[in-house]
Amino acid sequence: MAKSAADKVTRFSADLIESAAVEGVRQNRSGRQQLEHWARVGRAVSIRHTAARRRVEAALAGDLPLVDLSPEEGEVFNAEIDAAIAEQLAATNYGEVLARQGVTTVALDEQGRLVEYRPDGTSRILSAE
Repeated sequence: MAKSAADKVTRFSADLIESAAVEGVRQNRSGRQQLEHWARVGRAVSIRHTAARRRVEAALAGDLPLVDLSPEEGEVFNAEIDAAIAEQLAATNYGEVLARQGVTTVALDEQGRLVEYRPDGTSRILSAE
């Protein structure tokens, strides 16, 4: 497939690529086509500042009680919250957050070894014994 001059290279998170590939099979689209479809649908929803969209934005800002949203508006609200949570989870280093709170954590390092990380910045490889 030849790229048009307007195509741009961009990166997507692995979970989004995997989801697009799975959904694309169900919709008879390639993973790329599915991502483009989702982006176009999202763009159309985002740019239509209808009363319903403004109501969802007001609820997201905390200016409108959730119970005042219609079921459809509630679905858009939930989708916005899900996306915001996923973005925040991907951007947060929980080891650092917990270390600042004085919590010792254990995680796998790049070699697959269990490592204990202490709040003082020191660490030690845990033995397999």
